[in-house]
Amino acid sequence: MKTLLALIALLPSIVCAAITDKTLVAWVSLANLTQQGGSALTIQSGDEFDAIVLGERARGKWMAGSDHFRRTQKNQNANAAETAGHDTLVQMAIVYEGNNVRIYRNGAPYAAYTAQNIDLLKAVNHIAVFGLRHIGAGSGTFAGMIEDARIYGRALTAAEIQSLKPNVASDIKPLAWWDFEGNSVKDRAGHFTHHALTGGAKFKGGRLVLDGTGTLVAARSDTDAKQATAHAPQPPPTGPYVPETPQWPDKPPATWLTFHLAHPGPGNAYPGDPNCIFDYKGRVHLHYIYRNPWGFVFGHVSSDDMVRWKWHKTVLAPPTTGHGMFSGTGFYTKEGRPAIIYHGQGKSRNVIQHPADDSFDSWTEPVLVVPNAADGTVPNIRMWDPDCWLMNDTYYAYSGGKNPQLMKSPDLKNWTFLGDLLHPDYPPNLGIPKDEDISCGNMFKLGDKWMLLCISHPKGARYYLGDFKDEKYLPSFHAMMSFGSNQFFAPESVLTRDGRRVMWAWLLKMPIEPTGVQSLPRELELPADGKLRIRPLRELSKLRYDAKTRKRFTVQDGTTVPIREAHGDALELEVTFAAPLPKEAGITLFGEDGMSIVAGVGCKTLRVGTTEPPFELADGESLTLRVFIDKNLVEVFANDRQAAVFAAKSPRPDPNVSLYAKGGTASVKSIKAWRLHTIYKP
Repeated sequence: MKTLLALIALLPSIVCAAITDKTLVAWVSLANLTQQGGSALTIQSGDEFDAIVLGERARGKWMAGSDHFRRTQKNQNANAAETAGHDTLVQMAIVYEGNNVRIYRNGAPYAAYTAQNIDLLKAVNHIAVFGLRHIGAGSGTFAGMIEDARIYGRALTAAEIQSLKPNVASDIKPLAWWDFEGNSVKDRAGHFTHHALTGGAKFKGGRLVLDGTGTLVAARSDTDAKQATAHAPQPPPTGPYVPETPQWPDKPPATWLTFHLAHPGPGNAYPGDPNCIFDYKGRVHLHYIYRNPWGFVFGHVSSDDMVRWKWHKTVLAPPTTGHGMFSGTGFYTKEGRPAIIYHGQGKSRNVIQHPADDSFDSWTEPVLVVPNAADGTVPNIRMWDPDCWLMNDTYYAYSGGKNPQLMKSPDLKNWTFLGDLLHPDYPPNLGIPKDEDISCGNMFKLGDKWMLLCISHPKGARYYLGDFKDEKYLPSFHAMMSFGSNQFFAPESVLTRDGRRVMWAWLLKMPIEPTGVQSLPRELELPADGKLRIRPLRELSKLRYDAKTRKRFTVQDGTTVPIREAHGDALELEVTFAAPLPKEAGITLFGEDGMSIVAGVGCKTLRVGTTEPPFELADGESLTLRVFIDKNLVEVFANDRQAAVFAAKSPRPDPNVSLYAKGGTASVKSIKAWRLHTIYKP
């Protein structure tokens, strides 16, 4: 969750177990046994949470919910499915003790396993959530009644759990306790002092009643309660769904970006993942996630040059599909027909649809992707962030996350489960563990390799290069595309009509406006030397005007040279430093409190603000930096081999560009500067 800061990081394993110990307890009655992924009680700090969850990974079964399933039982086959009706009260308790998790139903052992637990109780901004699995995108909702709920600051024994009675104080003092008696909600332990209800949540007969849309948030400050409920989903409107068409305002706020594709509203593009891109019959169609009153939807824009875009009506939305729209990709069938595969939020399934017209403004009915094992059973796998591609007349698809699961089909209807996507011979020297999160994935042929473009949720965008062996993906190389954090996120690509591979990514957690800002489109190429080339889209040159050039001058050691030719808050620079370079040569932007772009002889990185992607000049190699400045957002491309994104704290009316040298004199072959037109007007 963007606005609730994660103030406590994962603690190293040497920290004593007592810090992580806690117990969550709730007495609940369920409105139905088919609900999936809602929580009876969650403790959350930032993006991290632990929760009492029903049916998220296995229908009707209880589990310990957690961020990206880090503390969730992987195999739940042996767990009993819930059978209690809506008039039966069930006590569920989850105990976190050291690196052990134990689940109890009505005081009896239900499941036990090991997991590296974290401390959520000492975080000053933690909250408790009822109904939602967690505050943030993609959370399931709970339907039923909660009689009593408690959080204990230590691990309770089975006997202590059995001794607990709803609405009766326990001998063991809880950290927080809700009995839902009276006319207003109150934490009787006094830990959470502020509460907020959303949606259809209400109190009735001494119980919290949740209808599958409502949420209760308990926080330690009014600010935290308001921030949390602002990010909680609201009930969808009533009445017929009328698709909206986002529109860039004639006079946008001065802080809004100029030549980056972004979501103008209505709604909020958080997440703003780019999805399902096609170059089809003369136009490129790009979809991205945003959230309107109906839930998570796919915004749709199209373009004839991938620079200037036209918004279409938002037709892919819960009222038309029956589920929220979460990440996926676009592909073509054997017949050349466009198709999209994505995660149906709220369905716990991945889904395939086809456009019903050439403008992608109407769609066929969604079809669930259901893989079958060799014995005809449906395997219990997590459905998440899928991708699909055609290879050797066979469709292959996988479900993302940790340890993605692979399946194949001859017709997009009958799917055979193949097990792990990654080959058992996964190399140990790739620099990334085999079980790292693979989400928002996109598999395609690039040069003579198969590229898997994806993210790790904690790390951001990254990619593998490899091949297929034994119907498994065997990577031979891995590299990051996001540096220092996960700000470059959810990459997606398209094969253009002239054979180029072009990608976009959502720029996450940056001080830029509006929401849902997409990176500049990047052209990817893998030539014979096996080194990925990353270039800005060539069509961006259409935006240039007011060209300025300066050639052949020097920057003395320890000095700076102002570049008067570069002015305005939307511009492109191309600076070429001749070999040999000094130890450091580069560009400074935005004045004394601004940022630098630095490379040089002996440097192992390209420094762009506070990010430092790997980059090294060869002997005798010159340095060409292409820099795009859009208000306070800066994108840099170095020698077509590396790219990075950085945002200054706030927009500036002028970039205040200078060149500088350190550890020797820098010879500048040329500097070119262009002002750039907006992409939102002809």
